[in-house]
Amino acid sequence: MRQVVAAVIEGDDRRLLIGQRKRRDTSPLKWEFPGGKVEPGESPEQALARELREELAATLRKCVPIGRVIHKYAATPEDLEILFYAVEILETELAPRAFEQLIWVLPKELGGYDFLAANAQLVAQLATGRIKPGEILQAASNSSRPTSPGQNSGSGR
Repeated sequence: MRQVVAAVIEGDDRRLLIGQRKRRDTSPLKWEFPGGKVEPGESPEQALARELREELAATLRKCVPIGRVIHKYAATPEDLEILFYAVEILETELAPRAFEQLIWVLPKELGGYDFLAANAQLVAQLATGRIKPGEILQAASNSSRPTSPGQNSGSGR
């Protein structure tokens, strides 16, 4: 089984970044979340950072897993395990190196785009608000903050 990673990047205005595959790619002009194959010797997080650099000229700041799908495309010999991550990047200006175009869309608008079949379940969860990448990243940041010495993490008095 081949592992693939995908980044769900939410902007400050809650819009999500999606990319349209190039005309000459497999599944031409379909929409997807940025990402790609995990190479031998890479962790999924390392692959995500590399793919963001290659596809968007972006630097991965943090990521949190938000979903996993096993999918088989007719044109590929093996199943794909797609790992979706809520992602925060450092840059605000992106270069669509691997895409026909990049756009930011509201979650409720995702259904209006022709996504790759493997993205369908995640797209539905994002569009209906069952998965909110920005909130997931924020919650992960809050839970990973160290407690200051002497600070009571209990219920208080």
